[in-house]
Amino acid sequence: MKPASSRRFDILNATTEESLGHVPEATEADVDRAVAAAREAYEHSGWATMAPSERAAALNRFADALQKRSDELTRSVTLQNGMPIGLAQALEGGFGIGFLRYYADVISSAKEDKRPSQMGKETLVERSPIGVVAAIVPWNYPVTLAMSKIAPALAAGCTIVVKPSPSTVLDSYVLADAAEEAQLPPGVINWVAADREVGAYLVSHPGVDKVAFTGSTGAGRSVAVACAQLLRPVTLELGGKSAAIILDDASVDAIWPGLQFISLMNNGQTCVACSRILAPKHRYGEIVDDIAARVSALSVGDPMDPSTQVGPMATSAHRDRVEGYIAKGKSEGGRVVAGGGRPNINHGWFVEPTVFADIDNNATIAQEEIFGPVLSIIPYDGEDDAVRIANDSIYGLGGSVYSADPERAKSIARRVKTGTVGINGYPVAIGSPFGGVKQSGIGREFGPEALAGYQQLKSIYVSG
Repeated sequence: MKPASSRRFDILNATTEESLGHVPEATEADVDRAVAAAREAYEHSGWATMAPSERAAALNRFADALQKRSDELTRSVTLQNGMPIGLAQALEGGFGIGFLRYYADVISSAKEDKRPSQMGKETLVERSPIGVVAAIVPWNYPVTLAMSKIAPALAAGCTIVVKPSPSTVLDSYVLADAAEEAQLPPGVINWVAADREVGAYLVSHPGVDKVAFTGSTGAGRSVAVACAQLLRPVTLELGGKSAAIILDDASVDAIWPGLQFISLMNNGQTCVACSRILAPKHRYGEIVDDIAARVSALSVGDPMDPSTQVGPMATSAHRDRVEGYIAKGKSEGGRVVAGGGRPNINHGWFVEPTVFADIDNNATIAQEEIFGPVLSIIPYDGEDDAVRIANDSIYGLGGSVYSADPERAKSIARRVKTGTVGINGYPVAIGSPFGGVKQSGIGREFGPEALAGYQQLKSIYVSG
C-alpha cells in the first residue's frame, strides 16, 4: 500500500552508525487504512470463521516461510539494534517460528468445552476471536515480541495491525514477505512504522477491539488510560528491575553461565534482566570480586562476530541514557568494580558492561530500569532479607534464584513477588505464561493464556 506521505525513517546500524536504509513513516491516514484493511479481512476474508485446522495449516505455512528467512531475520535485527548474533539466531531467528507452530498445535487439539449446569442440562462455552488487534512492539526483540502477539492473535481468528519501533523496521518487511508466501488473506496482518503520537492514535482507534503492548511502564500507563476510557481489552508487558538471588551454597563458577545470560542478555536491553544481584553478606567481597573479573573479561565489540558477548546500545540516545545512570550510581556512592566507561571502539554506541558494589537497594540504579549492561551487587543478611530486598521494587516481571539445592531455590522463588522466576538460570518457555505483577504489566503472553486473551467467551445454557 502506498504511504500517505513522503516522510521516512532513517534506519541506522548500531555498530557502525551508518544508514541501513530508509522506510516510510506512517501517518494517521496510513493507520486508518491499515485498520480498515484488518477490519475488512476480519469481516469478509473468512479468516475469523475458518476451521481451526485450516488456520493451523496457515500458521504452519507461515512458520515454514519464516524458517527460510531465519538468517535474514537474524542479520536484520543484529544490524539494527546491536543484538549479539548468537542470541539473535536463537530468539529472533527461531522463537517466531516456535510461536506459530505452538499455537497451530494448540488450536488443532482444542476440544468442545462442555460444563455441568446447576439449573439445566449443561453449558457450552464457546470461544470466538476478539476482532481487530493493535500490537505495539519495542526495538529490543522486534521479531520475538511481534510474533508473541501475531501468532496467538491469528490462531484465535483475529486480524492485527502491528506498529514496530521506528529504529527496528527492516525485520517487519521480512515477516510481511513470509506472510505473503504463506498465502495469508490480505489484511490479516498489517504493519505501520510510526512514532509515538501515531502509535497513540492506533491505540485509541475506533476500529480496534484489543491492544497488546510491550514497552516501558510509563508508556504502558498511557496505553492503559486510553484503553480504560474506551473499555477496550489490553495486555501490557512492561518494565522490570529483577533480582538474582545467590544463595550461600552457590558456586559462582557453576552459576555464571545462567547468571550472565539473564543479567546481560542482549547487552542488558531486556525487560526481565536481573540487574540486581543479591549476595550473602558473609560472601559479599568474594562474589563481588568474582563477578567483576568475569564481567571485565567479556568480549565487547561487533555483534555480527559470533565471539562477541556484549554489543552496542541500540541508539545514541539510549547510550546517553545508560551513561547517565552510571554517573548517577557514582554520585550516590556506588563503587565501580568493572567497566564504567566506553570501550576503546571508535564507532558505534557502546557502553562497557559495568558492575557496581556497595550499593543499597534504595539507590536510583537499584530501583529504576536502566535497560543496559549495568549491574548492582547488593548484600543481604539471611534468606528472609534476600526475599525482602528482591520484593522491594515497584516491578515484578522476572527474577532468578541460584543454589546447589534446587528444592531450596524453589522455596525461595515461590516467595518472590514476580510473574516469572528461574531456578539456576532463566529458560523462557513458549508454552508457559509470561508477564508481570505490580508495575510490570497486566495480562499474560505465551502459552494458552495468551490465546485466551484474543478470544471472547460465550456461555450457552442448555435446558434440554
